[in-house]
Amino acid sequence: MALKSFNPLTPVLRTKTVSDFAEITTDKPFKALTEGKKRTGGRNAQGRITSRRRGGGAKQAYRKIDFRRDRLDVPAVVETIEYDPNRTARIALIKFIDGQRRYILAPLGLKVGAKVITSATAPIEPGNVMPLEKIPLGTQIHNIELTSGRGGQIVRSAGGVAEVASREDGYVTVKLPSGEYRRVLGRNYATIGQVGNLEHENISLGSAGRARHMGRRPKVRGVVMNPVDHPMGGGEGKTSGGRQPVSPWGKKAKGGRTRNNKRTDKFIVRSRHAK
Repeated sequence: MALKSFNPLTPVLRTKTVSDFAEITTDKPFKALTEGKKRTGGRNAQGRITSRRRGGGAKQAYRKIDFRRDRLDVPAVVETIEYDPNRTARIALIKFIDGQRRYILAPLGLKVGAKVITSATAPIEPGNVMPLEKIPLGTQIHNIELTSGRGGQIVRSAGGVAEVASREDGYVTVKLPSGEYRRVLGRNYATIGQVGNLEHENISLGSAGRARHMGRRPKVRGVVMNPVDHPMGGGEGKTSGGRQPVSPWGKKAKGGRTRNNKRTDKFIVRSRHAK
């Protein structure tokens, strides 16, 4: 997992970097675990744009990922490590002893031929799944369940890693990548190890066209618009609109709190904003 750079024959190649895909073992997905992916262009059922700057891009097939890992005490063997265009992490195709196959997130260090299992007595090795209450303190984990039986919901992107911090009263305190400390039910499951493809965050697209291939459309800054189009528009020269950064509808764009879920506030031991 390293980055590949290019000789600066063009302005694009001067800054462009790509993954070397050294860990990938096949370029063909397992067809039975793929399905079509509907394109919305950022529009809802009424045809209105609800997510801006989306559209176009290369055609993709969705890989069905097993976030639940709910086959208890059934060992499986890693068959392939694959690229997934729908996520930043790599995925691994595993085969159970009865012949069933599933896709899982590929943690750092997982190799073809390795054995993985979901069990309360599983060894502490990358790819194995255990209840949080059975995982030793200080262990690195990912793909953590917040609701029992729903499957992993957090710490799933490339390089993501959390840490088991403490245990008390049936809950396990987990340190998340954001720095937040959060209490999770001890019976909930998590996967051992750190999500692979660590170099993803260092990739430089290099060109606008590469972003368009990913379905990202151009962005126009509010300060270069007219006052009729944006709250920060207008003014002489490169002014910032005479106010703090806001969205086209006047809502704060930087530094404003967006969390609004009092029901789960009690599970946050220490906020990611704490100094």
